[in-house]
Amino acid sequence: LRHGKPDFEFTRPVKARKLGTLIASYNSCGIKGEPPVDAVERARQCNAVVCSDLPRSIESANALGIETVPLSDSLFREAELPYSRFGLVPIPPQIWAVVFRVLWFFGFSANGESLATARKRAEVGARKLVEISRAQGSVLFIGHGFINCQ
Repeated sequence: LRHGKPDFEFTRPVKARKLGTLIASYNSCGIKGEPPVDAVERARQCNAVVCSDLPRSIESANALGIETVPLSDSLFREAELPYSRFGLVPIPPQIWAVVFRVLWFFGFSANGESLATARKRAEVGARKLVEISRAQGSVLFIGHGFINCQ
């Protein structure tokens, strides 16, 4: 299950070299709004819950009615977005994110993790989820967009 809507606004254009600060701020934000009723029902049916250690993942579990998350680990974080320390023209952060994510698929990983590293981390995480599911009968993973797809 993907985390809830982040409580973060990408309000103005930034230079590429400022993306590191913006990413850090985004990673420290929580969520806003309430989860859909069907998501709450699904969460109640799971015997174990796993989240990344980012606030938006943990707060999503709390919003689903899970008071204590038994496993919250950086292993399950979103694939890091690379960025350049260059780039003098301010561009909306959403555009930078698309540009650098596309470049990431072609091997660019400056200031982030490589696609290969993210895939390996996702494989380790998937094995951990299988292990927990086998032990507990079911597991709810509250993760992030790209790491969920790996």
